[in-house]
Amino acid sequence: MKSLFKKIGLISLILASVFMVFSCASAPKIESVPREAGVAYTLTLVHTNDHHGATLSKDGSYGLAERATYIKQIRAENKNVLLLDAGDINTGTALSNMFYAEPDIFAYNMMGYEAVSFGNHEFDGTLAKLEDQIAKADFAWMAANITRKDGSFLGKPYITRDYEGFRVGVLGLTTLRTLVIASPDASLTFADEVETAAKYVDILRNKEKCDIIIVLGHLGDIEEAAGQNTSLKIAEKVDGIDIIVDGHAHSFFEEPRKVNNTWIVSSNEWGKYVGTGTLTVVDGALVSFDWHAEKITSEAYPADADILAMLDPYIVKANESLKEVVFQTVSGLPAGNKDSRKWETAIGDFVADAQDGYLASHGVSVDFGFTNGGNIRADFPAGDVTRENVLTVLPFENYVYVVTLNGSDVADLFQFIATLNQGAGGFPQMSKNVKYTLTYDAEGKNGQISDVTISGEPIDTSRTYRIAINNYLAEGGDGYEVLTRSIDTFNTSMLMSDVVIEYAQSLTEPVSAETSGRITVIGGISK
Repeated sequence: MKSLFKKIGLISLILASVFMVFSCASAPKIESVPREAGVAYTLTLVHTNDHHGATLSKDGSYGLAERATYIKQIRAENKNVLLLDAGDINTGTALSNMFYAEPDIFAYNMMGYEAVSFGNHEFDGTLAKLEDQIAKADFAWMAANITRKDGSFLGKPYITRDYEGFRVGVLGLTTLRTLVIASPDASLTFADEVETAAKYVDILRNKEKCDIIIVLGHLGDIEEAAGQNTSLKIAEKVDGIDIIVDGHAHSFFEEPRKVNNTWIVSSNEWGKYVGTGTLTVVDGALVSFDWHAEKITSEAYPADADILAMLDPYIVKANESLKEVVFQTVSGLPAGNKDSRKWETAIGDFVADAQDGYLASHGVSVDFGFTNGGNIRADFPAGDVTRENVLTVLPFENYVYVVTLNGSDVADLFQFIATLNQGAGGFPQMSKNVKYTLTYDAEGKNGQISDVTISGEPIDTSRTYRIAINNYLAEGGDGYEVLTRSIDTFNTSMLMSDVVIEYAQSLTEPVSAETSGRITVIGGISK
């Protein structure tokens, strides 16, 4: 019997050894890319960010087909090309919105994008919509700091690419501001950007043997709220990042910024510019980075025929409904340089009044209404306004809600408004029943609010108020946690865009570009 046990033990030892051999064979050690000492190798990095459905060229600027022509030229002139996008493909023009960015994603496939980081606007719709977009993409959707309920990644945390003489690791990151300014599915978890970056830089350097590390981040270089991990902060806090390709703030860089030996680049918005840089790598280290932002125009880069052919069926179908004239303006309602994020605007007044007016015409009375300035994305033209114009001004699939707050919560609401920096997307555009004064420092910060009245009266903390807003704000978007305290919430099931159209059509005269002194701004950003 002892002999039998010895034989069984020997067999077990042999089997264990065999399994160990096969296990090692199935998970080979990752080797560094071979290179010649002292030889300079190059890579052309091409990147965009904050596309926002800018599918077609406008006034000879940008356009997917024009961008494709430039990228084809770059590929023809350079041996190694890495094409990346730092997020926010979604939410912009009516053409893109109508088809849930399908034509944009297919164009990205045709151009050969390798990776796109998740932007906050990728979470404007449902998770099912985003899953469908992920499935349609030939490129990798990326974020190392977004996971599902089961711990798996929503997209990919990183990708690696081998070139002659060096290996590149591209790490995806998405700003935690997404939890405040968008509506990601509750099943998703967002991890701290700095901690995630530090963890995966180590993995890419030491496990994946990457020589060059690029963070593809929808982060932004501008601090929108205290404690935000901008691209600048991540570069400062995390060693070992060679380049951050940034998005979110729509910033235009004339030249790269350098923080803690990390180059940071961003190329504005809508494909107006395509960032293009040459990396020179010697002995596995980045020794130079020659970068510029290439302006994309129809004159310089005529539209690519293949992209236009792919887009044509979408354009034909969209034009059937988008070109319908739905109302008129006297002289247009300009959005300016994102003016609705800074002070009272005529277009902001009109949109806020539309919520109140629509509700009143359907027997629902409210004390006031408002919309977030960041919800207004373009101008209403002078004269005829089409459905396409409306969907471009209000591209988000937002519904009109009515919330009821106690008077004390309404007081908190206005105190919160004072904490929003001028230029923040949450800056409110109020309906006609509201008046107040905001006083800022010279940078549009440290706001103080005073002289608040609703229908000519100070806030009465002993009563309740009904407020017309959109569902994004009702859910606490842009930091409006106070609105989630509603004691009675009503969803009209009407899209903001449809509400604006119906309200405009109820007016006896064309919409005029006038403000009425609802918000008085003292100090702050100069007009």
